[in-house]
Amino acid sequence: MKYVFLVPDGAADYPLEKLDGKTPLQVAKKPNMDFIAKNGITGMVKTVPDGMKPGSDVANLSLLGYDPKKYYTGRGPLEAANMEIYLEQDEVAFRCNLITASDDILVDYGAGHISSEEARILIQALNEGLGNKGLSFYPGISYRHLMVTKGDYSRTLCIPPHDITGQSINKNLPKGENSSLLRKLMVSSREILENHEVNIRRKKMGKNPANMIWLWGQGIAPSMPAFSEKYGLAGGVVSAVDLIKGIGRCIRLKVIDVPGATGYFDTDYLAKANYALYALKKLDFIFVHVEAPDEAGHSGDIEAKIEAIEQFDSKVVGTILEGLKDFDYKIIVAPDHPTPISIKTHVADPVPFAIYQAGIKPDGVEVFDESVAKLSLLRVDEGYRLMDLFLKR
Repeated sequence: MKYVFLVPDGAADYPLEKLDGKTPLQVAKKPNMDFIAKNGITGMVKTVPDGMKPGSDVANLSLLGYDPKKYYTGRGPLEAANMEIYLEQDEVAFRCNLITASDDILVDYGAGHISSEEARILIQALNEGLGNKGLSFYPGISYRHLMVTKGDYSRTLCIPPHDITGQSINKNLPKGENSSLLRKLMVSSREILENHEVNIRRKKMGKNPANMIWLWGQGIAPSMPAFSEKYGLAGGVVSAVDLIKGIGRCIRLKVIDVPGATGYFDTDYLAKANYALYALKKLDFIFVHVEAPDEAGHSGDIEAKIEAIEQFDSKVVGTILEGLKDFDYKIIVAPDHPTPISIKTHVADPVPFAIYQAGIKPDGVEVFDESVAKLSLLRVDEGYRLMDLFLKR
């Protein structure tokens, strides 16, 4: 038996006036996800526990079967795990975004999706200007990077930059215990990056400059049982982002790197599906994550979100369904959280899921979307228990 878990990150949404009161999921052409719903069972799952922030870190831990209240220590250390940055007991990893700032306004949380090559040069400049024996910056992908330092930041409030696009920088800088160093680093970074040759060139090309860092998502190294120990299955993960791959490494899933996977609209959807199918020749379980719908939600781009959902359906879901037709398999599709176009950030609302297996008794649902799933009596109120439901023989 092969088990496939498909995650269109942030695909769930709210009804939009521009879509005549429908959501992007309702409008998008998605025959393959609809097939799973029509021939399987559909329900709603609460992936973000009460009192926790609706981040992709918390939500994807839930989807993978790990209780965030028990295992979550922060986003930074999960990404550090994938970057093979091993944290000492007294070290804390922060997510470090390269952002675009204009006067006191945070204009772009991803600095125009700066290339990894350009970003690496800027991170090196930050290390030279701000780094020391107890503080280092590490280059990641595009705008997503890390800073590692020492100290206790468990009571420091850091706001994710994608939550405050278009808002005041000064009003949203870190607050609370030990926040002064973080504020100083963020302000000082602007002095280093503003007139860097990389940003001078980007401005000439009409691109948003990466002229400031934003620190958030801090935490210490987590400790979690291996997926194989918990569920008795050899598994793998396909994703373009360090966060998801980092969670995979922490629970000892095989991390499958896919050429052309970018974590953005231009990601190679088909390659992700084909690499997942190839991995399933040896593995029992695969977790396939696609970031594009979430990026569209953060950008407030309705057309891009619909397009991302359709690409996910045709090139990922459709390709995998076709590739598994000669196998015994069970497949589930579920967003990790909603990223509504109207507010451009994550919310903790429950999300729809659909599970298909040959021989399963359909529950009468015809399509896969939020409104139909809400009518289902199937509810998973503790998101980490969805994996138990999915893997149940």
